[in-house]
Amino acid sequence: MFAFAIGAVAAGSVQAQAANDYPNQPIRLIVPFAPGGGADVTARMVSEPLAAELGQSIIVDNKPGGGGTIGARIVSEAKPDGYTLLYTTPGPQLTNPFLMKSLPYDPNTGLAPVSRIAIVPSVLVVNKSVKADSVKELIEEAKKNPHGIRFASAGIGASSHLSGELLKVMAGVEIDHIPYRGTGPALQDLIGGRVEMAIDSLTVYQAYIKSGDLKVLGVATPMPLDSLPGVPTIAETLPGFDSSPVNYLSAPGGTPQPILDRLNAAMNKVLAEPETKERMLKAGLLPEGNSVEEMNKLVKDEQAKWKKVIELSGAKIE
Repeated sequence: MFAFAIGAVAAGSVQAQAANDYPNQPIRLIVPFAPGGGADVTARMVSEPLAAELGQSIIVDNKPGGGGTIGARIVSEAKPDGYTLLYTTPGPQLTNPFLMKSLPYDPNTGLAPVSRIAIVPSVLVVNKSVKADSVKELIEEAKKNPHGIRFASAGIGASSHLSGELLKVMAGVEIDHIPYRGTGPALQDLIGGRVEMAIDSLTVYQAYIKSGDLKVLGVATPMPLDSLPGVPTIAETLPGFDSSPVNYLSAPGGTPQPILDRLNAAMNKVLAEPETKERMLKAGLLPEGNSVEEMNKLVKDEQAKWKKVIELSGAKIE
């Protein structure tokens, strides 16, 4: 036991020294989506001030494909030393484990959550011809007319799909999912009246809400949005409803705790900087950090929520 104690102290000293020296070389930030998309834009938005805070350059490396699984695999197989990180969206850890038959990495041990970066606020919108003017009225209409309301999504397994499924489960209604190949075609048919509703990112719909082409009935975040004064949360009608995607930073599983803590402190400091906050808010994002422990709990809670929704919906990605 004495030898074990000495070994544990030695290991702790090595980890502490690694954290003291970290970082002493450039960091690679894997974005598991193509350049120019929302995740890529946000990753580049935070990487510059994060590099300044850490005192090392951060190289953004796009590795698209597989709904985020290709990039996640690269990070999960990287040396756990803090020099390869993942800009993480819900797919790799929160939803793909339940949508896909198998993953090329272990979603629980392959990635180590570091810090939340942003919440991407979603809103429930309907075509302007829909009579309902509130979430309550929309649910009542759906109950009176099962399968009479169709909701659009950017594709099977997308956040816009799972948000609609969550609404179905929590409201106990039968509304039909119409998947599209991306947000653009879904938006086009929503405005054209070929589908009645959708729950997706505010940034997608904001201009059409302002123009009156779409009606916004509720926001999918737990709290109201300053950018949509007077618009209630969906949770006011369906307590506990929360379907706005979370974006966060992850490291390879097994990364020493002192390095995770160093990265967490740096990210939280960056997110608190007025310039970074302003840029993110203008982009329709809610910058919001948390601790390593809180991020781990959030991952577990979100996994439990989406596992249930996906199982009830029968959604699968082949």
